[in-house]
Amino acid sequence: MANEAEISKMELEIESLKATVASQSDLIAKLEALVEHYEEQFKLAKRRQFGSSSEQSPDQLRFDFMFNEAEDQADAALPEPEREEITYTRKKRVGKRKEDLDGLPVERIDYELPESERGCPKCGELMPDIGVSVRNELEIVPAKVVNVEHAVHAYACAKCDKAGEGTPVVKAEAPAPLIGGSLASPSAVAHVATQKYVSGVPIYRQEKMFAHSGVILSRQTMANWIVFCAHNYLLPIYRLLVASLLQESVAHADETKVQVLREPGRAAQAQSYEWLYRTSGDTKKPVVIFEYQETRGQVHPNKFLEDFKGYLHTDGYQSYHNLPSGIIVVGCWVHCRRYWENLYYTLAENRRGGSSAERGLVYCNLLFAFEHEFDGLAPKERRKQRLKYSKPVSDEFFEWVGSLHALPKSLLGQAVHYALAQRKYLENVYLDGRLEFSNNRAERSVRPFVQGRKQWLFSCTPGGAEASSIFYSIIETAKENGLIPYQYIKHLLEMRPSAGSDALDALLPWSGSLPDICRTPAKPQNAKPEKPKHPAGKGPLYQALIKLRERFAQKEGS
Repeated sequence: MANEAEISKMELEIESLKATVASQSDLIAKLEALVEHYEEQFKLAKRRQFGSSSEQSPDQLRFDFMFNEAEDQADAALPEPEREEITYTRKKRVGKRKEDLDGLPVERIDYELPESERGCPKCGELMPDIGVSVRNELEIVPAKVVNVEHAVHAYACAKCDKAGEGTPVVKAEAPAPLIGGSLASPSAVAHVATQKYVSGVPIYRQEKMFAHSGVILSRQTMANWIVFCAHNYLLPIYRLLVASLLQESVAHADETKVQVLREPGRAAQAQSYEWLYRTSGDTKKPVVIFEYQETRGQVHPNKFLEDFKGYLHTDGYQSYHNLPSGIIVVGCWVHCRRYWENLYYTLAENRRGGSSAERGLVYCNLLFAFEHEFDGLAPKERRKQRLKYSKPVSDEFFEWVGSLHALPKSLLGQAVHYALAQRKYLENVYLDGRLEFSNNRAERSVRPFVQGRKQWLFSCTPGGAEASSIFYSIIETAKENGLIPYQYIKHLLEMRPSAGSDALDALLPWSGSLPDICRTPAKPQNAKPEKPKHPAGKGPLYQALIKLRERFAQKEGS
């Protein structure tokens, strides 16, 4: 009996130890998964902080997995796809320095000897000019501040004054002041605005720069100039730009943070947002619009886009997915690609080859390589080529992604979730040849605001934030239309005080009546050669494209 009791006790202890071991094993597995997750996040944070911001793909990516099926199913009896050799010629360059200096005014200084010093040192004969050697220098003329006195002369009739019958007084005509009782001029306001919104020089720093030149101009005065001119002169132009944008059928949208200190009912540290809307690359009237709002809520794009009908490129932000009817959201493949790229670079180098991260990156790279090939095609032809070549690759990509199993919070899980959740928006790019595979156009347009924000940090009031939105919109739109921001802003402020509402169309950035001084000087450009679609020796990506074309040709032939 004693032995049976001891055996039973030992069996219970063994079962308890097994349960403890199983529990500890589960805990170890959870901790290992947690450590792996934290390692991923740490490597990702290091890459974001110290890594290159370029999205250029690594050269060591492997593409062989794409062609196993084609090799297994290929019919040797099928004829090989025809190849063509593409050659091209280009105009000889005249020199980079000459190209850089074209468009600048030229001041020539000739250094000549007087006749008295041109005698031959041997025979004394007068020596003729046999040639000139020329060197170029850039002469920089610093900004000059001038006090312009507008002296308006008045005239009265002396005879009527003596007769006491009332004296007529006539004044000479003079341009109306930009701001009554102020030192502001169109050139001064344009200079302050472009220094801040183009060059990113905060107003407090401009105050110091003016002081170094002997000009006392306070930051409060300059800020008041900007707010007054934005709301009183530039706002009607801004509204016309918005109306022009909403008439388009393809647009882009994005948003970024901005801090406004004195918003009613909100803490100074609260985050507000600058929403960006812009036209596509297919338009003849490029427009970039910034709109300040207190929140990132869906109500703002809903209200702004209530009259817009067509395609809207966005990132994966949820607020864009419940817009008014008539708007088709087009997803961004660059955002999709970034998830796979981040995962790829968090892996150890010896684990990257053949990984899910590499495979997802390869699929995305192939899609963008096809887009590079289709660049320059007419929209209808581009859509046709996308459906023929890009759509099968993306279909295979989504089928593969759907077969993956990953922890939701891991980087792989995030990449899988984004691709599947955004699939219907990403595939909308195949609906129209005018659409783009990414929302990079909007990101490039919002970048000047982000870079400027690093310098001026915040806006003091909502009125100041709205003024900044107006100036950024007009300046970025001017740049898109080939205008010089300073000259265009100066022209607007010269014309707006006396221009009625019926004359505003002539002030828009694409108006043919704008003076030539507003336009960026056109530099003579060498004729761009037509690039071959498959440059020889361009690495594995281009070789993969060739193989994919052969694969599709074989399927069509069968």
